[in-house]
Amino acid sequence: MTFSNAQRQAMAWAAIAAAALLLLWLLAPVLMPFLVAAVLAYALHPAVEALARRRVPRMVAVGLVEAGAILALLGLLLLMVPILSKELPLLREQIPMLAARLNETLAPWLAEYGIDLKLDIASIKAFVLKYLDANLEDWLATALSSARIGGSFVLAIAGNAVLVPVVLFYLLMDWPRVVDRARQAVPPRFRPAVEGFVAECDAVLGQYLRGQLLVMALLAIYYSVGLALFGFDLAVPIGVFTGLAMFIPYLGFGLGLVLALLAGVLEFQSLYALVSVAVVYGSGQVVESLFLTPRLVGERIGMHPIMVIFALLAFGHLFGFIGVLVALPVSALLVVAVRRMRVAYLGSRLYLG
Repeated sequence: MTFSNAQRQAMAWAAIAAAALLLLWLLAPVLMPFLVAAVLAYALHPAVEALARRRVPRMVAVGLVEAGAILALLGLLLLMVPILSKELPLLREQIPMLAARLNETLAPWLAEYGIDLKLDIASIKAFVLKYLDANLEDWLATALSSARIGGSFVLAIAGNAVLVPVVLFYLLMDWPRVVDRARQAVPPRFRPAVEGFVAECDAVLGQYLRGQLLVMALLAIYYSVGLALFGFDLAVPIGVFTGLAMFIPYLGFGLGLVLALLAGVLEFQSLYALVSVAVVYGSGQVVESLFLTPRLVGERIGMHPIMVIFALLAFGHLFGFIGVLVALPVSALLVVAVRRMRVAYLGSRLYLG
């Protein structure tokens, strides 16, 4: 059986693609920090190029941009400090009181239905004093003990925390050369089509990132103002954390909701906390899901609001949490591909007959 030149070329490309996918699957644990660094380099290289155009030495520009990104991440994590420093003492004081109140109100109500439930207040107090009244030395001892138990996991996290910034630095330093080598790897006859496709994808992803950042900023302001209007002492750190964490769909909202509920229950100790959090976060989720993300992100990447909602649900169903995380950027690339396939189809013999 003989094959034509086109068939042989198609089989060769299919074999190369299969070998690349197999290699990616086998090396997935090793490649993860490199992929994370590559994604960060793609997002940060415009800032480096902007500084380089202003005659800032490239090494200095890379160092400034990477340091800014690390400081932004640390700032997001440090938002938890005032929350924990205020909530932990309140937890230590209020948990035994809340348990006693539940015994007084919930236990008689359950007894009417034949359910005998009574909380052991002494055990709860001992637990709280043991784990929430520990000093820094005790926390360090617990952390070191956990590190010995799960040493490989801790070492992997520590290794990635060091490896990702190093790889990111070298990628940002060599980004123009990396792009040029990737371009040279494309066969010359395919280069104009591939370059046009990549340029369109780059424009769409840039629009996505700008839209997502705008959504995060608006939500941070909304949640901070909403919680402040209801009298929350920690309105600003909780609201800003929730807004910035919305970059991770659902998980960021869930963490902010839990923090707000905890702060409200400990501060007000009444149904007022639950009602206020429900109003602020319920309305915020509706506005974000039905207006902000579809309008500010979906329209920027050329997707109808219904398609944005469908993409989030479909990718979440197929790939879980990772699918939700990459749903919109991957959908943006698919929009570009489908748009080009439609143009090719409308000009094909199959359509024109």
